[in-house]
Amino acid sequence: MTTLTDAWQWLADPAHWSGDDGVWHRLLQHFLLTVVCLVISCLIALPVALVLGHLGKGGALAVNISNVGRAVPTFAVLVLLLLTPVGEYGEGPTVIALVLFAVPPLLTNAYVGMRGVDQDVVRAARGMGMTGRQVLLRVELPLASPMVLSGVRIAAVQLVATATIAALAGGGGLGRIITAGFNLASTPQVVAGAVLVAVFALLVEGVFEAVERLAPNRARAGRGG
Repeated sequence: MTTLTDAWQWLADPAHWSGDDGVWHRLLQHFLLTVVCLVISCLIALPVALVLGHLGKGGALAVNISNVGRAVPTFAVLVLLLLTPVGEYGEGPTVIALVLFAVPPLLTNAYVGMRGVDQDVVRAARGMGMTGRQVLLRVELPLASPMVLSGVRIAAVQLVATATIAALAGGGGLGRIITAGFNLASTPQVVAGAVLVAVFALLVEGVFEAVERLAPNRARAGRGG
């Protein structure tokens, strides 16, 4: 209990929240890194998953290949990238490692969601004269949106929790609070940093859960249109 009390006192100290090394600045860095990696991951994974799910070909192979990334620790990928010329480009290695980590849940959930769409609805849409693009965007994607959003939520929460590795490569984010605590042999600061990451991840989880609850309404609207 003493450690938790000391961690709470650390968080309650206004001096720890201001300045370039303060919580607010580190939180902003963590948020921006998470957003950048999530956007890049979505741009890579979602188009591939949606098209393959629409065509019903090659998706299983793509999902299996992407899942190989789950077996490789993100920290190991980061270390390897730091040893290559890529390591000279600031937070480039961190972004690449985190993107590789976020792609599997995005790709898997989007593909499964597309393949789970009722094929009778798809055939009816084609029978109405819809083109393949129209079927994908106006029928399959709205119906698959709950699974797609679930994949985005999982990836976002994982990124928030894992983006702390940026500190190991000299980057910013909440991980810097934790590493600074280790350097100072300050257990309360380490615990406080971990608490901040956990709370941030829970907030992200809550936001996406709220969005997912709206997905069925959008799916019905898309099916009706």
